[in-house]
Amino acid sequence: MSAVAKKKTDARLLTAQLLLTPAVAMLFIWMIVPLVMTIYNSLLNYNLLSADTISFTWFDNYKYLYQDPDFWVSILNSVVMIGTVLILSIVMGTLLAWLYDQDFKGRNVARLFVIAPFFVMPTVSALLWKNMMFHPVYGMFAAISAALGLPPIDWFRDYPMTAIIIILTWQWMPFAFLILLTSIQSVDSEQKEAAKIDGAKPWHIFVYIILPHLKRSISVVVMIEAIFLLSAFAEIHITTSGGPGNATTNLTYFVFLRGIAQFDIGLASAGGVIAVILANIISFFLIRTASKNLQAA
Repeated sequence: MSAVAKKKTDARLLTAQLLLTPAVAMLFIWMIVPLVMTIYNSLLNYNLLSADTISFTWFDNYKYLYQDPDFWVSILNSVVMIGTVLILSIVMGTLLAWLYDQDFKGRNVARLFVIAPFFVMPTVSALLWKNMMFHPVYGMFAAISAALGLPPIDWFRDYPMTAIIIILTWQWMPFAFLILLTSIQSVDSEQKEAAKIDGAKPWHIFVYIILPHLKRSISVVVMIEAIFLLSAFAEIHITTSGGPGNATTNLTYFVFLRGIAQFDIGLASAGGVIAVILANIISFFLIRTASKNLQAA
């Protein structure tokens, strides 16, 4: 490369960097300022009921969280909630995507019904399941129990975690379905036809051709859903309010209870910092897994 061409290339790179600088600076400020304020507040004795007595306590809020059994219960609930919803949404999404990849009458209309729950707001979803499905008197499941001569089940009292998991799975399974259906439709049709000619049954085609092809898409689904499920809030607040007791209190709702119900900004900020750390740890491992799958493909 000549000196003139190199100089022109350097000038283009410098221009591109200068043009990108405002956007990068804005994104940096947008992310860093709230994080720094949260870390700062987590080191304070800051309660809205006594805002005139703010003082530094350093790591006392973190020590309090460490000694608070509800905090560890909220982390355990978050792990159970995220893990179960991920497994259910991916398994159901994969099977439905495989089914809807087949050609049958009314497929487009049926696909719309499967995707529809993903576009329903979390607040509306929670109200729908609370009043129309799980209500122990006039809910759909209560009607089914009465028709079978069985006593009605109060889901939010007797099986609160199961009820929350069902709601979240109903919301997020369509997302997994969309991603996995797109991936299945990209499978080489000639490869499947060759397998059929060789005598492979549909189950063999699914296990040995389709599932390996879905590895990358499943990694993407897991990464995105895990991050969003960590911040699940409306479904819990509207249906169980974290109860009974702390049976459905996840980390996000725990921070809400400490920050809003008790007006303790310092303690809630400490919980928020821990939530950020936990989300980054999850993201780190999930992104590594996804990148390995992409490189392998």
